[in-house]
Amino acid sequence: MSMRHRPFGSGHPYATTEDQRVPARPLDGEAVELRVRASAGVEAVVCEWVVDGGAPLELSLHPRNAEPQAGQDAGTQAEPGASAPGTAGAGAPDMAVGAGAPDTAGGASAPSMAGGAHRAIGADGLAADGLGAEGGGAGGAGGALGAGAVGGAGGADGAVDGGHLAAAQARAARAAAGSWAVRTPVLEAGRRYSYRFRSTLAGGGSRTSRWFEVSAASWSDDGGKLDVRGADRIVPGSVRWLADADGVLRVRFEVALAPEEHVVGFGERFDAVDQRGRDGARLDAVVFEQYKAQGRHGRTYLPMPFALVVGGEVSWGLHVATSRRTWYDVGDRLLVEAEVGRDGTLGVRFHDGLEPADVLRGFLDDVGRPAELPSWVFRLWASGNEWNTQERVMAEMDRHREHGIPVGALVIEAWSDETTFTAFRGAAYEASEEPHRLADYTFPADGPWPDPKGMVDELHERDIKVLLWQIPLQKMRPHPRHQAAVDARQLVEHGYGVREADGRPYRNRGWWFPLALMPDLSSQEVRDWWTAKRRYLVEEVGIDGFKTDGGEHAWGHDLRYADGRDGAEGNNLFPVHYARAFGDLLRACGKAPVTFSRAGFAGSQPHGAFWAGDEDSTWEAFRSSVRAGITASACGIVYWGWDLAGFSGEVPDAELYLRAAGAAAFMPIMQYHSEFNHHRTPIRDRTPWNVADRTGDERVIPVFRRLVEVRERLVPYLAEQARQAVGGGAPLMRGLFFDHPHDPDVWRYPLQYKLGDTLLVAPVTEPDVSEISVYLPEGEWIDVWTGRALSGGREVRLPAPLDRPPVLCAAEHWSRLSPVFAA
Repeated sequence: MSMRHRPFGSGHPYATTEDQRVPARPLDGEAVELRVRASAGVEAVVCEWVVDGGAPLELSLHPRNAEPQAGQDAGTQAEPGASAPGTAGAGAPDMAVGAGAPDTAGGASAPSMAGGAHRAIGADGLAADGLGAEGGGAGGAGGALGAGAVGGAGGADGAVDGGHLAAAQARAARAAAGSWAVRTPVLEAGRRYSYRFRSTLAGGGSRTSRWFEVSAASWSDDGGKLDVRGADRIVPGSVRWLADADGVLRVRFEVALAPEEHVVGFGERFDAVDQRGRDGARLDAVVFEQYKAQGRHGRTYLPMPFALVVGGEVSWGLHVATSRRTWYDVGDRLLVEAEVGRDGTLGVRFHDGLEPADVLRGFLDDVGRPAELPSWVFRLWASGNEWNTQERVMAEMDRHREHGIPVGALVIEAWSDETTFTAFRGAAYEASEEPHRLADYTFPADGPWPDPKGMVDELHERDIKVLLWQIPLQKMRPHPRHQAAVDARQLVEHGYGVREADGRPYRNRGWWFPLALMPDLSSQEVRDWWTAKRRYLVEEVGIDGFKTDGGEHAWGHDLRYADGRDGAEGNNLFPVHYARAFGDLLRACGKAPVTFSRAGFAGSQPHGAFWAGDEDSTWEAFRSSVRAGITASACGIVYWGWDLAGFSGEVPDAELYLRAAGAAAFMPIMQYHSEFNHHRTPIRDRTPWNVADRTGDERVIPVFRRLVEVRERLVPYLAEQARQAVGGGAPLMRGLFFDHPHDPDVWRYPLQYKLGDTLLVAPVTEPDVSEISVYLPEGEWIDVWTGRALSGGREVRLPAPLDRPPVLCAAEHWSRLSPVFAA
């Protein structure tokens, strides 16, 4: 490589790379920064800048690790809708660029950028948050940091992680060393600009790049069409269209809100339940792998372009009917910005209803209804990333039995060979282009998994279901061998992978499994091919479900999918196809479609269960996760859970662990899980016995046991209430506003929620608490632990011992639920 320039960088939605154009699509009146990455032997780089086919102007680039020259900017991000520093963005004179925009190697998003923080609203609407804002990329441009290492890769003790995060930092440092940049003259709408780069090498030679084109976009009143259905609430005169020389790019509009209305939804959100009036906060709907601290950074694995509005005379919802990226700012009005296709049409759906459940029902009619899952999903789920042998798995299940702690589902993450994700590690077999059967494998007696089927059979005898971990990638590093080489060759030769714009197979640009191939699961043929390799696991081994991890790996607006969509339209749908593929496999084998995903989008509702992704073991993460459950449910996710007390970092203290377990016992999915820690000791498993051992707190095991025993007795109720939810009723887990939309006091208690029609849960999310203030909506309530009757419409103080999390039951249902809470 002499030099490289990618106008749109890697496709990272929140950060820039060292080889891209910034902004990728400039506004009228903006300059752009042109960046290239160059080899160490390059001594100088010049840009030939051409306006409307005229004579070229030569612009000298400077190393980005040097001080910026006069007129240069050291990497401040500017996008359509936001003025570049020192320029006047036409039609948007008051818009400010985020002060924390990335200017460091790897495009690590600074905390001030998270979720669009510090983005100002100007005269023309929303400051755009990422058209062409990318970071990291194929070939080691350092995209890992933008994927979630904001704030550093170190652990709680400050030590740097020795794995993928450290490698990402190293790539970022290398990328910075070879980056050159120059700021262009201001661009004007209506003109076309071309540019290319010429490098001078140390030995006297030179290299010249191909030509690139760009034009400035501007906002106007015309350009496309809004296809509005339902009661139109769009503010007259607020619609504006962004177009460049090639056509329309985006649309903005405002939706009227009454003063008393609150706005919930936008998928799974970790930062707030009510998004209204959060000064400086900005939401977007793009599937993204934010590794931990999702609430702090305003990002999510599971976004949806849907808002539920409650508190007014009627409830209503807004569905921006697109899988392209959208942005939202919820103040006096709801400001919406959306990417559009070249036809310039955007669907906007308004759903009205007397109650929030009516509104949600209308949205689910658009995107798909949840499917009922078997009752065993409501029992305790157990998992640990370092449980990587049959002996270890069975030892942990034996400990459950020894301690009398029932477990209903076991998730085995570290089961596979880590190359195909179809074969158990240590199995001997011949590579084949045809799907394997169980008889094709030999499992050495001294191997890590000597008898997978025997293990699963025994677990079934213990009434424990088994799920195996999956990733929707074909790993390519290290170079694939044996079966992995066959799978990779098939994927490429048959055209089964997602493609780049030029037809080459897409290589994963993210930090996890970098450069891996990605199967195009928008195609039924590819879904069948991919899952056929795993069919023996269900049909013969007896696996009951799959943890469909990942799904956030599609970066790039111009990727190509088999269903005809480009990346801008198809990337957010990838996790929907992914979960669907494995659900269909399970159904085809006579099993319930139990998938366990963290990523998704509108349309994910029919496809299994979800969990809130990667989080630290902190009180802040606990609160964020409760918000995530409430907001995901408001968008129609019925089966939802989280890694109770977090999965990453040091083992949580006993109080946090038991408070989290107390909350999780009254959520749709109750699961513990722990992160890979290189098998260092002391281990960081989140099993109750390991937490007890690490903390020295003797309360952990008996309190955890009691909570799980209550959970076991609660399963029939949860199954009944889930059946109502999937049949069109209110979500299983839901904020108080769902059942009491006209009670303004419920908003002062955003972390309280209902579990079904009958139970009210008030999780204790702060340390050193012995009692808690609980808001009781109108009606009569019973404290489930004491049997004490309480009248609603007021705040009460309730005791909150570790083994009795504050839970209340609607009085009319107490007689049938009281046995659940008997000692």
